[in-house]
Amino acid sequence: MAGKIHKLINSIVESRSDGNNAIANCIRTKLILKGIDPFKYDENSEDDEEIIAQLKDLQNMQDL
Repeated sequence: MAGKIHKLINSIVESRSDGNNAIANCIRTKLILKGIDPFKYDENSEDDEEIIAQLKDLQNMQDL
């Protein structure tokens, strides 16, 4: 299923930012620092199981 990474990234950003654009940008920056570029993935991007596992771990963490 293509686009799963994109959906996970959006889910993490939306849940942690609560609609605040400044916080959403900060979260995207933190993802980049962790080696996941959120701007690289879209609805048509192929899924990489390693990236999906990293995102699921981040999703379960309290601090990002």
